[in-house]
Amino acid sequence: MPQFAPLRVRGGRHRLRRTVRRRRHAMAAGLAMAVAALAASATGSRGPAEADRPQASTAPRREGKPVEVVSVPVRIADGATVRLLRPGDLVDVIASPVAPSGGGDGDGTARVVATGVRVEKVPRVGGEPADAGALVVLAVPRPVAAALAGAAASSRLAVTMC
Repeated sequence: MPQFAPLRVRGGRHRLRRTVRRRRHAMAAGLAMAVAALAASATGSRGPAEADRPQASTAPRREGKPVEVVSVPVRIADGATVRLLRPGDLVDVIASPVAPSGGGDGDGTARVVATGVRVEKVPRVGGEPADAGALVVLAVPRPVAAALAGAAASSRLAVTMC
């Protein structure tokens, strides 16, 4: 077998390294552009000064206007049920009328006051009597907050977990 001189390729390893380096730079530039686009879309039409300022949480828009969500403390009649709740749980709030002091039991029809509302806090206060119920803080739209306050004044409130 005849002897051949070694084969030499110009650029060899250096050319391969340059190509890989260029691809890395292109990939890094593409990722940087994607991050910039996501950051721009996250702030929406707000300017950079407004982007740092916290906003009030809003519920889905109705007729083009955001519905403001507020925190409402509500006393639930059954304290044991409230101990099952954790922040982030979704609940329905049901109001059942309190029997009038005259002794009659009135209508007795329960009604749903709020559906699918988020539990924000479950304060743990010691020393509450068991029959006094327990407090829970719910995040609800402002109109529902007014309905909850009205129902709490004349009814016993209960929650069901969604």
